[in-house]
Parts: sequence; structure tokens; C-alpha cells
Amino acid sequence: MTTTLRPSEPLQQSAEGGRSRTFDVCVNSRRVGSVHLSTDPGFGAASGVIGRLRIEEPDRGRGRGTVAALASEEVLRGWGCGEVQISVPAEAEAAVRMARALGYTERSRNMVKELPAEPPRLPEGFAHRRMTEAEFEDWSAKARAAFAQSWIDRGVPEEQALAKADDSNRRFLPQGLATPGVTISVAVRDGEVVGFLWVGRLEREPGEGTGFVFEVEVAEEQRGKGYGRGLMLLAEHIALEAGERLIELHVFAGNTPAIRLYESLGYRTTLLNSAKPLL
Repeated sequence: MTTTLRPSEPLQQSAEGGRSRTFDVCVNSRRVGSVHLSTDPGFGAASGVIGRLRIEEPDRGRGRGTVAALASEEVLRGWGCGEVQISVPAEAEAAVRMARALGYTERSRNMVKELPAEPPRLPEGFAHRRMTEAEFEDWSAKARAAFAQSWIDRGVPEEQALAKADDSNRRFLPQGLATPGVTISVAVRDGEVVGFLWVGRLEREPGEGTGFVFEVEVAEEQRGKGYGRGLMLLAEHIALEAGERLIELHVFAGNTPAIRLYESLGYRTTLLNSAKPLL
């Protein structure tokens, strides 16, 4: 039996060169699933994305998903992509194994927490305030550079990493500190800034969103003193005040201290985000 992809809609193209298309996964012309392919608007047209790959229940466990993923890679090569990304639900063990077997390497993960009914108690002596406009100029430049460098460290070309950082700022911080729904705070000790927190809102679907920790950072010389935990608990306060019931975050692979902190606070991994080069 032959597993193939059959377009189920016209190719969608953007003015910036992006592409997307949904395909049926077929076995000898019989539809057994679907997959959505696209280029990443953040990284640019050279980075492809395999999304919403689904095989119907009766046809699972027969290698259909693996063949569909390989066929998807061929489509993305034809679009001129030099890499491919895939995000897999953490609880989908078979899909996680498939991604690893196909050579995908985890770059990052998404985590979520159900917020408590009442704001958690902040650590004793933890002081914080809103970021000032003067502080924002310096912080935003450094945060952009650090975000891009995190992608570069995981094999993303510098040009794409910088494009991703710029896209993130345009989408989530278009008006700086005045962006609606955004709160940027600093932790302070004896009048000195020792950490930063950027909290906003992320919509997965129209009208359906969660609180989101876009950035949390503690000065290197102040780490291990509880400021990270204090900032993350402050994020819960901010999200609850905004009426959210969930709070999410994105953390890079290999940042073990951060992942352990988030897990200790009750966050669970929802998505494993991986990538590989298309040779």
C-alpha cells in the first residue's frame, strides 16, 4: 500500500512569500488523515512547519504518520525550505517517538498551569514595581538580542533568529509599555533592579486565550536567591487580575534550572517543539 499526500485546498500565499496548504493523507487514494503545512511567519519562508498531522484511529500504528511526515518534508523542500519544525503534544508518546526517530531535536517546550482561585503569597521581602519608560528602552534591546541568541545557540541561522525576535516584538509588544494587556515589571533589592518580568495574553483561537509569560530574567549575579520564583508568582497575580484562568510559557530546551522551577510551581509540559535541517 502507498501512503501519499493529496491537496485538499488551494495553495495559500502571502505578500511576504509565506505559503500554507492542507493535505489529505491517503492510502491508495483512501483518505486516512490530514496534515497542514506552512512556512513560519517568524523565521521566514526558509523554515517549514508540519502542523496538525492526524491519522484516523483505525489506521494508526501502521506507520502512516511516519510516511506522511516524510512526504511533508518533501513538499517543504519543494517550497525551498531549509529546515522543518514540528510541535508534538507531550502526552502523545507515539508521536514523540516518531519525531525522535525521524531525527528531530527538541528546541523548546510550552508549559501551562491552571491558576488558583486566589493569588499566591509572594515571598517575604520580595519587592517589585512597574518598569519605567527609561528602563524599557535598554531592556527591550537586550531582551531582543538574548532571545535571538537563544535560537542561534540551537542551530537557527542568525538572520532567521533576528527575524524571529523582531516578529515577536511586532506581534506582542507593538506599543511598548503602552501595549494593551501587557505588564512589564521589575524585581528590586535595595533600590537596584535584579530581575524582569513580561506578562501578556496569548490567543490560541479567536476569543480563547491565556495569560502568557513572555520573558522572565534574573540578573546573573542574583540567581539562586528566590527572585525567579518571586517573579513567577507575581505573573500569577497579574494573570488573575486580568481575569485569566490559565497561564502559559515557552522555555528553551536545556534550560534545566528554569524547567525545574516551573515544574515545582505546578506547570506541566503541553508541547515539545522540535526541528531538523532539510538536507
